[in-house]
Amino acid sequence: MSDVNAPLPVESTTMASVDMASVDMASVDIVRVMEMIPHRYPMLMIDKVVEMVTGQSAVGIKNVTVNEPFFQGHFPTRPVMPGVMIIESMAQTAAVLVVHTLGESAEGKLVYFMTVDNARFRRPVTPGDTMRVEVVKDRSRGNVWRFNGVAKVDGVKVAEAEFAAMIMDR
Repeated sequence: MSDVNAPLPVESTTMASVDMASVDMASVDIVRVMEMIPHRYPMLMIDKVVEMVTGQSAVGIKNVTVNEPFFQGHFPTRPVMPGVMIIESMAQTAAVLVVHTLGESAEGKLVYFMTVDNARFRRPVTPGDTMRVEVVKDRSRGNVWRFNGVAKVDGVKVAEAEFAAMIMDR
């Protein structure tokens, strides 16, 4: 098993640069996502994870529908997904990666969002969009993991951020 505390090389900061031969091909469906993280409707911001490299990266999918509760007030005449919800989808994708990486040692633990830095929002995410959420571990030290995240719709970057999470007992 690889050392999850080993930093990734600097050039390995996007899913495009990940060696696809090392991708864990098993998809994580919504049922398994809900076993791995405690979020539930209306705060569950990913529908599945379609790619994962243990200890390194993951790709989550969020199918954005007009039925999302935040669209009632953001904004009623022009629904736009709030940026904080896009960032939350990155954090949840990263949490699935952490739980998958830690395996049985993640039992009884929660992944808490700690910080967000350098968040940028490039274009609105609206009902009907399928958002692809790519997260790459930057580094981990002890129980703190840092990530780079990018959200895309139709291959176009809609948001990006750097963020950290802490693994703690429930």
